[in-house]
Amino acid sequence: MVMHDRETRNVLFNHTCQGGYLRSSRRSFVSFGLEVFKNGSLVFAHDYNAASRDVLIDMSLGALGDHLAWMGQVERFRKKHGCRLTCIMRGPLIDLLAPAHPEIRMVPKEQCEKAGFYAAYKVAVFYNDDAGDFQPCDYRQVGLCATAAWILGLPPQEIRPVIPPVSDVRPIEKPYVCIAVQASGQAKYWNNPRGWREVVTFLKQAGYEVICIDRLPENGSGLTWTAMPNGVQDETGDRPLAERAWWLHHADFFIGLSSGLAWLAWTVRCRVVMISGFTEIFNEFQTPWRVINKNVCNGCANDVRLKFDSSDFFWCPRHKGTTRQFECTRMITAHQVIGHIDTIRDNINV
Repeated sequence: MVMHDRETRNVLFNHTCQGGYLRSSRRSFVSFGLEVFKNGSLVFAHDYNAASRDVLIDMSLGALGDHLAWMGQVERFRKKHGCRLTCIMRGPLIDLLAPAHPEIRMVPKEQCEKAGFYAAYKVAVFYNDDAGDFQPCDYRQVGLCATAAWILGLPPQEIRPVIPPVSDVRPIEKPYVCIAVQASGQAKYWNNPRGWREVVTFLKQAGYEVICIDRLPENGSGLTWTAMPNGVQDETGDRPLAERAWWLHHADFFIGLSSGLAWLAWTVRCRVVMISGFTEIFNEFQTPWRVINKNVCNGCANDVRLKFDSSDFFWCPRHKGTTRQFECTRMITAHQVIGHIDTIRDNINV
């Protein structure tokens, strides 16, 4: 049996088999070609061709931002190969995305039978894939959009996902800004103790209502908790993502972290002020208003020398337990954020 890569014409496997089945160690997309010989004669040959065949993509391990980063790549894959595509996804994302993608069958993990597919792929953030079996490029080096493209055999390209149109009716008549201050780990928070208070004060003095759209009004671990800033309108709660998209669509801009709601704001083409020192600039989508302080420690999430520990809420691999812990965002000042806000306001007022 011979297995080769049709794009490079490299022979990947050439072996005499006595029965059983063969499975490649490479789990990302490869345009395989197979040839089976018996007594020196070719008895079977097949080249990868997913057209009009059932293909499965599992991205159920991803959170909100991951799904939105990857969905455009999934649609590119479907169009390129002309396959009948099934996607395993989280329920709230199915509710948001399925109406805009009738050609893709979206199912939660517990409802998907994985048998009977011509090909199956898993799109995820693979933390310890040192051999590169699941991802051709380490996600830490290419960012979230590109890692899905590489896994699915596509050239990297930033693609916004499509969601159903939102209502043209504004949530409130007054000009407003959406914010989201919560994150899944302390390194992702804006750890400047005066930051949110000073920015909210500035926005209100500028005539904006400030709307908090986090799912949780407060979050944290142990003795460290972050609460919704004072003086904002509370729209927190476990609400449909379509409602969040509606608020974001009509906002003058969004201020948040490297989190799912920032990706949702990007999806609906809301201007995004993203405050993050935990990730490198290339990790997320491109925004002119990315706030990072490169004069202090930063970018540990994309450092290939470090392995992220998602179980440690206070993960700070370089400076944990020292006075420099979380300096990547502690040293981002309100003055720096307001400078980016001013550039947006100048463009709006033109």
